Amino acid sequence: MIETKKKVCLRTFGCQMNAYDSKRMAGMLAEMGYAQVAEPEAADLIVLNTCSVRRLAEEKVYSYVGELKRLKREKPWLLIGVGGCVAQQEGDKLLRRLPHLDFVFGPDALNRLPELVTQAAKGKRQALTKLGPPSAPAQIIVPAEPGLRAMVTVMTGCDNFCSYCVVPYVRGRERSRPAGEVLEEVAALVAAGAREITLLGQNVNSYRDPDGGLDFAGLLGRVNDVPELWRIRFTTSHPKDLSPSLIEAMAGLEKVMEQMHLPAQSGSNRMLKAMNRGYTRERYLEQVNLLRQKVPSVALGSDIIVGFPGETRQDFEESLSLLREVRYDFLYSFKYSDRPFTKAGRLENQLEEEVKSERLVELQALQREIGLAEHQAQAGKLEEVLVEGPARHGEGLMSGRTRAGRVVNFPGTPELAESLVMVRITEGRENSLAGELLPAPGAISA
Repeated sequence: MIETKKKVCLRTFGCQMNAYDSKRMAGMLAEMGYAQVAEPEAADLIVLNTCSVRRLAEEKVYSYVGELKRLKREKPWLLIGVGGCVAQQEGDKLLRRLPHLDFVFGPDALNRLPELVTQAAKGKRQALTKLGPPSAPAQIIVPAEPGLRAMVTVMTGCDNFCSYCVVPYVRGRERSRPAGEVLEEVAALVAAGAREITLLGQNVNSYRDPDGGLDFAGLLGRVNDVPELWRIRFTTSHPKDLSPSLIEAMAGLEKVMEQMHLPAQSGSNRMLKAMNRGYTRERYLEQVNLLRQKVPSVALGSDIIVGFPGETRQDFEESLSLLREVRYDFLYSFKYSDRPFTKAGRLENQLEEEVKSERLVELQALQREIGLAEHQAQAGKLEEVLVEGPARHGEGLMSGRTRAGRVVNFPGTPELAESLVMVRITEGRENSLAGELLPAPGAISA
């Protein structure tokens, strides 16, 4: 029998929220009869889910869409769409600049993707980029096989307006999903086989249930009660909104993992004020100390921007000293890049690219040193590990994550996949841990 099913290639750029949105897109398109393929050459429809948080990500999108022009000439029936934050930011300009593009849609128009595809097939080119309440009813779409780890968005948008950040302009103001809707999606994912759920939001600490006022700590408590769910993670947390109740929830809820992404962005009070972050270095360190008092085993991560307009060598040294003082387990570090609509792009004293690059290299070298030392300090500890599957490198090794999110590779067999096991850590390496499996008569399997 000849295969006639339509094929879609989905390309995702950027954050975990985009990855979540892409899974929703895949579900909608599957209902339209589209099967996913990895290569654009095999597709009848190509959808790019884009990121504009940094200029480099935006440039990658333009480059990628430009390369698809040849493919469109070879396959005139091919449909090409761009969604996500670049779509929201550029809107109609994308259609004017790229004549081979068929449709554009921002994050709030995601639920109208089937309509856009149908109309594009009839020759209608359009851009849907209005911010506000979703332009079609929300759909809870759960993949038939979501995998061991899945993500659920609990809120979108941001009200903080950090001076460097485009998110409020492309994702809109903060909007929280009803707790009942979140719980329904979590339960459906668990029923389909997921055992670890990551709750997503630009600032999860700002979550408020629109139907009842439940805050994020309360939502965690409700998700913690979902049967057959083993682990809960969440990201991202804004330091100024980190509440004592959330810290208590992390300390007291068994399924909430000991890991937090708490972006500092800079160790300099002068830079934090210019960034409009809403806290000082001293306040940030108070939050870190309280968190570690209540959750001693927490693995803490951060974001740091180097080369923000006006950053002096002293300001940069204060970021380095913050790394030495906090000793992050993981760090996302970036060179400042100006973004549309933001105040920072209009500031004087923009730094030379060479200076930003040199500082980024220096910061990352320090973090590699700290990260390795933190990993080496794990040697000898017993850890509960959720086994994900065979390790990427090394024959006869399995790989999984500790409660704190650290990757552990250890000798084992494929039958251990999707189970909780106990592992003794034997060695700390730069990007992972090595360990040995312990006998576990009470091991849990999915």
